[in-house]
Amino acid sequence: MPARLKAIWLLALALLRTFIKLLFGRGRRGIGAFRANYDEDRLPPVSREERDRLGSFGRCIACGLCDRGEGPRIAASSGRYRGIMSIMVAASRSMPDFQAAALELAFVSDEVLGEKEQICPTEVPMREVARFIRTKAEELGRSLPPAPVEKKPLPAGSKPSSSEQSL
Repeated sequence: MPARLKAIWLLALALLRTFIKLLFGRGRRGIGAFRANYDEDRLPPVSREERDRLGSFGRCIACGLCDRGEGPRIAASSGRYRGIMSIMVAASRSMPDFQAAALELAFVSDEVLGEKEQICPTEVPMREVARFIRTKAEELGRSLPPAPVEKKPLPAGSKPSSSEQSL
């Protein structure tokens, strides 16, 4: 069988199989299928209203104007906050890690976001983006990362336990 004919035959079978599954299949659909596919990635479903609003989040052009004056907050965060622009770009390009984005937003008040909205050339609704991110982070219910464990020196003359030696 010539290669081209074989390719057409396989494509036709795949198309027929797809139609049969659509007509008679009882596979998982809707929110159940979404959760089965994306829960592990910590990607929550969005409502119709949220989906409609997502379009307005995509206006960010990464000009950096919203990061002006953010230096002190960025420095005070010890690397946990990278500036407003990084949050807006992440929210405009894809579904961010909502918990991580919410942790960054803890360094910025809605008042500051309102001021930044005024200077944004594309009028990104920053406060609305922040509300959306915080809401989705709450929906996920993921706990914060554990606090770093402080290692204390052992008293002189004591031996570490077997579990401490494996660390």
